[in-house]
Amino acid sequence: MNALVYPIILSAGLSRAGIAWAAGAFGALAMAPFDVAPALFVSMTVAVLLLDGVATEGGRWSKSALKAAAITGWWFGFGYFTAGLWWLGNAFLVEADQFAWALPLGVLGVPAVLALFTAAGFAASAAMWSAGPRRILALAAGLGAAEALRGVLFTGFPWNAYGMALAAVPGLDQTAALAGLPGLTLLAVAIAASPAAFLTAQDTRARLVAPAVALAVLVVMGAGGALRLAMADHETVPGVRFRILQPAVQQDAKFRPANGPAILRRYLTLSAANGEPTRPAMQGITHLVWPESAFPFILAREPEALARIAALLRPSGTVLLTGAVRESQPMPGETSRRFYNSIQVLGPDGAITASADKVHLVPFGEYLPFEAVLSALGLRRFVHAPGGFGAGDGFRLLPVPGLSGVVPLICYEAIFPGAVVPSGERPQLFLNVTNDAWFGDTPGPRQHFAQARLRSIEEGVPLVRSANTGVSAVVDAYGRTRARLDVGKTGFLDADLPVMASSTPFSNFGFAVPALLWMLFAAAAIVGRRPSI
Repeated sequence: MNALVYPIILSAGLSRAGIAWAAGAFGALAMAPFDVAPALFVSMTVAVLLLDGVATEGGRWSKSALKAAAITGWWFGFGYFTAGLWWLGNAFLVEADQFAWALPLGVLGVPAVLALFTAAGFAASAAMWSAGPRRILALAAGLGAAEALRGVLFTGFPWNAYGMALAAVPGLDQTAALAGLPGLTLLAVAIAASPAAFLTAQDTRARLVAPAVALAVLVVMGAGGALRLAMADHETVPGVRFRILQPAVQQDAKFRPANGPAILRRYLTLSAANGEPTRPAMQGITHLVWPESAFPFILAREPEALARIAALLRPSGTVLLTGAVRESQPMPGETSRRFYNSIQVLGPDGAITASADKVHLVPFGEYLPFEAVLSALGLRRFVHAPGGFGAGDGFRLLPVPGLSGVVPLICYEAIFPGAVVPSGERPQLFLNVTNDAWFGDTPGPRQHFAQARLRSIEEGVPLVRSANTGVSAVVDAYGRTRARLDVGKTGFLDADLPVMASSTPFSNFGFAVPALLWMLFAAAAIVGRRPSI
């Protein structure tokens, strides 16, 4: 055992950086679509051993120790995010003639920036470090705080938080109803790092305490989750049935105006294709859902398109919910119109009755940060819109005939825990429309769906999801997938709407529970400090 442990603890320089990078990269296997949760155990155990070595450099809290911890954490994070987010590079190849040169910025640049949060987490952990099992809680508190900041700073990007490793395990995922993804992240790091105590402690009792506590927590989480699921109902909302389209329009064709008629024809044909020649198209379907930015034109400007949609909807009285670009009139004093990435509601007569604009825009995709500087360097947005997209002025329920409380979530708005429900309002469902064709048949779309699914568990609200190339799905209020079309498949899903669950602790108290858990971890780590290794 010592032959395995001490080379990691005593590593330095490039050797330590290489071990940290490899450990972080291996931990990414715990994320979708692989969902190998034990990979995180290896990753976090190595993280503890690396920080044990750092703690010997100049004494705890010394500048040299904190600097070494930050550097080690950066390499760990760089490995984790490179292995987990390499698929971002696929977006640069959609229009390769314009963006291929910037491919390294997506594949290496984004992970390099995100790794700064991991560097801060390792440094914070080192400041709370001790020689005993409590240092595991120090790592959980340090990385938990860093992940929380990653979710909110600079518009936030909480993608592949460590807690997603537990969210992929049936039963364990139900803890999100109590503590949300931030709480799952704290628990995931602490549980996964517990084998380090077994590997390094000098006596039997100290070796077994942390792994035994971690195992007990897993048992309690699993038992509680199984009980919650056993008590969950399978009822659906009477008189509501969705048809969810997955048209699989390729990204290099999707935004070309010349393809507009063919794309609309594809939507109409798929929507009406029951597979039963004797059955009228759309019979029994109350709501039809099309994906994000469905058209390469402004729908409100196209009366012919609206008329063809009405011809589809009118016989069955179906309501259409579709992603679309919305155009607004110039504000007083302005000369140009603004454009919004929106969800629009169309009645059976083809009239647009309501719209909801995307609030959380994608940097570099829908707007260019520091545009004056970056545009001078040759950078531009992936999605073309004059002046860029405007952001909606806040989350609000979308009025939809036949439904009472629809939260519109466009694209990656669904990945933000605690930020998907309008204040003071309890919704009936989450409506998530997205276009992940940018990323092809890679882990990206599966990771996106896994995170959207977790919002249902956190809030006790079902999810209806239309993704251009997948994953499209209906998920109930307990995170159980009722219907699904995977990446790359073309077609539609017909499904009833699951009922909402009772409000959850997370929906009622938000981040209070994970904040309390973080304070307990940090306090236990600090109070229990003993001289460093």
